[in-house]
Amino acid sequence: MREVAALPTRRDEAWRYADIEALERLGVDALDVWKEVTLAPGETRSHCMVVGSDAPELHRVRLTIGEGARAEMFTVIAGSDYCRVEVEVRLAKGAHFEFGGVTIGGGDAVREFVTHTVHAEPEATSNQVVRAVHWDQGSGNFLGAIDVVRDAQKTDAAQDFKGLLLNKGASANAVPQLEIFADDVKCAHGATVGQLDEMARYYMAARGIPPHTAKKLLVRAFIADAFVAIGDEAEQERLLEAALDVLGDTL
Repeated sequence: MREVAALPTRRDEAWRYADIEALERLGVDALDVWKEVTLAPGETRSHCMVVGSDAPELHRVRLTIGEGARAEMFTVIAGSDYCRVEVEVRLAKGAHFEFGGVTIGGGDAVREFVTHTVHAEPEATSNQVVRAVHWDQGSGNFLGAIDVVRDAQKTDAAQDFKGLLLNKGASANAVPQLEIFADDVKCAHGATVGQLDEMARYYMAARGIPPHTAKKLLVRAFIADAFVAIGDEAEQERLLEAALDVLGDTL
């Protein structure tokens, strides 16, 4: 008999903060839709996108990076309903994966990035920077798993997550998972969650900067870290503005 597919539950580690009701609206067939991307040895490819809307979205990407190749992915999740961007990465020798992501919004929506990075061969590197800005009962999540196989010596992998909550009802969650079997590696993860710097707001107000403008500048500086590695200034500005547009009159 054909096995009947089922939706995940919050008991599944990779879905522990997901909006299961939103997944039900998407339907189980959405879980089978993956975008497969393969980079040839030595190839460099960069992709920037803005996702999220007033309906649930699920974006799943499988990325295979060839020897000495470089893949860059930069994403803003800015919708008013559940949105999940999930990326599975496999790196060959000397390959590099660069990821920058921003989740931003209010309401009661869950917005999340989930990455699984496999360092399958020696001397590969990866860097992931995620920023979350939320208010009302909005939630921003980053679940990032890194696997380093036994022969993947000289691996250098880093993840950096920071959450900015604009009121007490909002939340941000970071779940790092490291599974390392090689002994000559560098793997690091940092995660912090906080509020706007009140001292910075005070100094900006003292210099005549209106409160709304000051807050927007602080948020811009906070999320800009996720897009530092974008080589195209126009694309960098496009993503920043897409994120800041969501703020509206919130600040």
